[in-house]
Amino acid sequence: MLLTEYGRNVQNMVKYIIALPTKEERNRYAAVVIDLMGFLNPHLRDVADFKHKLWDHLHIISDYQLDVDSPYPKPTPEAIQIKPKPLRYPHQRIRYKHYGKTIELMIEKAKSIEEPERRKHMIQAIANFMKMAYVQWNKDSVADEMILSDLVALSGGELKIEENINLNRVEYRPAVQTNNNNRGGRSNNNQNNRGGSGGRTNNNNNPRNNNNQNNRNRNNGGSKKY
Repeated sequence: MLLTEYGRNVQNMVKYIIALPTKEERNRYAAVVIDLMGFLNPHLRDVADFKHKLWDHLHIISDYQLDVDSPYPKPTPEAIQIKPKPLRYPHQRIRYKHYGKTIELMIEKAKSIEEPERRKHMIQAIANFMKMAYVQWNKDSVADEMILSDLVALSGGELKIEENINLNRVEYRPAVQTNNNNRGGRSNNNQNNRGGSGGRTNNNNNPRNNNNQNNRNRNNGGSKKY
């Protein structure tokens, strides 16, 4: 089979259409097969101009032998087999890989800013971004002095930040693993039910218990019944 996603029955239908004597019959049957192909592969409806895609597949299944009035140009084997040129992987030398290429582009952009106040805010934003990138890459904290030193080195000494300015606080926090020892979503309430005397609760404050105690005292210390 040329296109296995449509199955052998569709391929047999296409062979039957090729053998029909008149173009009118071939056009009528080809339209029915196109609808069937769309029903068998509904994901093609998400493709732009999916009808064109179905007609191209119909010609491919027929091995380009189907003579019908197609609403789209008939594809050729040469055009179908053309492969796109491989994309070149960008080989760019990054001085500090944990900062990435974006930092270098931002530094070059900051160098071209002439307005002092805007340049100052841009340099501070770059330093904060460098600190965040460093922590995410190395999974460890870093001193502000090291970030500022790297900033000067990357910019060739053109970008500097005031020493009394503190960068944003960034800390590495490892993922917390939750303990799901309880099965079936049941919570363990044994600790809540346990009191200071082995789980037994003291109900001396219960009004019923107090009444019983008072009745006992009356019977013991009161007048005897004859």
